[in-house]
Amino acid sequence: MSAPHDALIVLDIGKTNAKLALIDAAGTVLAERRRPNAVRTDGPYAHHDTDGLWDWMLGTCREFAPLARVSAIVPVTHGATAALVDDGGLVLPVLDYEADLPGLDYDAPPYAETLSPSLPAGLNLGRQLAWLHARFPDAFGRAHHILMYPQYWAWRLCGRAASEATSLGCHTDLWDPRRQAYSSLVARAGWTALMPPLAPPHAVLGTLLPDVVAATGLPPDCRVLCGIHDSNASLLRYLGNGEGTVLSTGTWVIAAAFGAPLDGLREHADMLANTNALGQPVACMRFMGGREFGELAGAAPVPCGFDDLERLVAQGTVALPCFAATGGPFAGRAGAIAGPHPADACERYALATLYCVLVTDYCLDALGAAGPLAVEGSFTANPWFGPLLAALRPAQAVSYSDDASGTTCGGWMLRYRDAPPPGGSTVVFARTPEGFAAYKTRWRAALARGQ
Repeated sequence: MSAPHDALIVLDIGKTNAKLALIDAAGTVLAERRRPNAVRTDGPYAHHDTDGLWDWMLGTCREFAPLARVSAIVPVTHGATAALVDDGGLVLPVLDYEADLPGLDYDAPPYAETLSPSLPAGLNLGRQLAWLHARFPDAFGRAHHILMYPQYWAWRLCGRAASEATSLGCHTDLWDPRRQAYSSLVARAGWTALMPPLAPPHAVLGTLLPDVVAATGLPPDCRVLCGIHDSNASLLRYLGNGEGTVLSTGTWVIAAAFGAPLDGLREHADMLANTNALGQPVACMRFMGGREFGELAGAAPVPCGFDDLERLVAQGTVALPCFAATGGPFAGRAGAIAGPHPADACERYALATLYCVLVTDYCLDALGAAGPLAVEGSFTANPWFGPLLAALRPAQAVSYSDDASGTTCGGWMLRYRDAPPPGGSTVVFARTPEGFAAYKTRWRAALARGQ
């Protein structure tokens, strides 16, 4: 009988869904399981179902254990989220970043220092922490650590606390991207002692705790890596390749432009500097594209044909931002449809696609994005998003990643650092509906008029 494959498990917690993927050393996905990432509304505020995720993760790992020899687990999660823990566990539930934070007088550090724009609800992690500190001072005072969300899961798995720059640098107000150091807020708020030592995302923090081994059947020497912010996981395969742009798509569409100047970032447009896995600042701009696509396309999207796109362009049906309550360059505007409304589900899908293409193109222009444009994530399943984007951006060679989840590939790369990344990319050729350039011009003119 042959020896089992060496493999790792990537714990990928996105804002909408959570996924566990078992991937071998060659990059082959051996098994994958998903579940919704529900937000609970019981308790003192809206919070993440960490216990439900934990139980699901343990059970799924037990299912994976006989399939391969799992040598590592890598946590990859969405940003703007942190856990307050003592030696025994959470001292407060993990706050959902879309929750309202009433009654807070928050003194944010200046944008010039953090390149972290002021955002609604709890999208600035510093605002969340300040609200929890003010509202629940006794519980906050019992905390031994503030853990970014990937490192919270690593801590639960192996017991060692760490901090990590890609999550600290994700519009938190806690990080100075130019200095790659904590912002003035951390010391001013008295949180410095709660921040564990910094570690790179690939660092091995330890091995599985005995109770995790017993619950999962995984090897006792299975290593736990520090982990990484999900959008930065998507960037990993492109680091060191010179200029270019990566479009990470999912609940959020995040454009990361390598080589774009930080001095061109503007707070009012929700432009920010993230920190990549090499500890370098990267100019970024984003909007809640997946959420907005769902609002326009409906709960059960029906993919459209090219004729549906042509018909909407010809009749001048446009969607004007925005259709999500949080983030993006048009936050605060109420979304509207101008022109004849979509007649059926296919036309709704077409309108959602056109809208997301136009907003993406707007963001890329604002960033000064240049070089090859790689699209990662869920929008690669849309047959028209890439071709329409390529039509608007002929100077950028557009490609779709063959991996629909760049986050999973990034987690794999943290474990197998010397191996070439699995998969590849497919060149996307432009498809241009007649009158598309004029359609874009009318859309941007409507934006300028504030419609």
